[in-house]
Amino acid sequence: MSAPAAESLESQRNDDSFPDIWDEIQWRGLVHVSTNADELKALLAGEPITYYCGFDPTAPSLHLGNLVQLLLLRRLQLAGHKPLGLVGGSTGLIGDPRPTAERTLNDSATVAEWVGYLQAQVSKFLSFEGANAARLVNNLDWTAPMSAIDFLRDVGKHFRVGTMLKKDAVSARLNSDAGISYTEFSYQILQGMDFLELYRNYGCVLQTGGSDQWGNLTSGTDLIHKAEGVSAHAIGTPLITNSDGTKFGKSEGNAIWLDATMTSPYAFYQFWLNTDDADVIARIKVFTFLSRARIEELEAAVAAEPFRREAQRTLAWEVTSLVHGADATNAAIAAADALFGQGDLSALDAPTLESALRELPHTTTPSGTTIAQLLVDTGLSPSLGAARRSIAEGGVYLNNERVDDEASALDPASLLGGMAVLRRGKKTLAGVFAE
Repeated sequence: MSAPAAESLESQRNDDSFPDIWDEIQWRGLVHVSTNADELKALLAGEPITYYCGFDPTAPSLHLGNLVQLLLLRRLQLAGHKPLGLVGGSTGLIGDPRPTAERTLNDSATVAEWVGYLQAQVSKFLSFEGANAARLVNNLDWTAPMSAIDFLRDVGKHFRVGTMLKKDAVSARLNSDAGISYTEFSYQILQGMDFLELYRNYGCVLQTGGSDQWGNLTSGTDLIHKAEGVSAHAIGTPLITNSDGTKFGKSEGNAIWLDATMTSPYAFYQFWLNTDDADVIARIKVFTFLSRARIEELEAAVAAEPFRREAQRTLAWEVTSLVHGADATNAAIAAADALFGQGDLSALDAPTLESALRELPHTTTPSGTTIAQLLVDTGLSPSLGAARRSIAEGGVYLNNERVDDEASALDPASLLGGMAVLRRGKKTLAGVFAE
């Protein structure tokens, strides 16, 4: 499993037009909920603090929602603070409660393998040099040696069941047909214990996470207050949703993964390119290091000339380069141009072409299949009669070459590495893979 090839960390900057980092992350919409805002503002404007975010290895890659956290970790590091990137070797064996059903528990060997993948991904977004160098930690290091009795006596005694039952994730499950097991019910105690352990070992006083994790975040701040008699803080970031309000993530089956083998750079670029006008500026604020001045220019461009999609193209370039590097981004752009006849298909490398075609309607077929049949098989035409008419009218292309004969068939010589782009009209595309 490959780690993302993030852009050079040296090119990343916070915007010095803001008086402090708290004002900037608020302007960018990164603070959906938090503990005391005035205290946080003062804390982040003062001497360097240690802060953390946790990532559970319940899949072999991080995804778009995790990217929000990675970029917030990076912004706070750029402001001089010290990040801890926690990959949960123990909490990953359980998983935080889903809204409707129990998670499938993965075996320890799989989780351990995924810990390595996620640590490599987290590492690409943080600097491990200098006075505020990042550290990676694994909560299995402190939970594995602990006995059940010690866990109940030393940690569990600080939690009240009534309070735990009120947490959104728990109450949702209690009201569902599936109910909730003690295993998932205990997750908030484990996450709270992580914060306490990091406070004791590193002086960590701030945890960040998605706003849907707020109950788990505050379990840590409450535990530190009860066990140590001091205040700790939490920031909950907004959830990234699609146009109908549903969350992007692995639980919903529509995750945009950071690993290139799970979501190709081409698909990743296209996801951002297709951002709605109503959402694009908000996403630029969250997912890029562009300055406020530049973002305001793009906001004006959306209002004045939305058809140019300058903001979407900028967003797609910035985030894809951030995650996969400039070379992969340029290859994704070249693939999109070539698919629509504005570039040289033969100049594309095979993996880029294949990943692009896999995102389209596609079919696998033997050589000799008629082009008309391929139009039907890929859904570009509703019937053979309609397919033949499209060919006769000069509106069908194979690898950007017009198909003139209604009886034309797939010729191996016309394929590019066993693949072809089938196009009807200017914009309706499909992929063809030879058997």
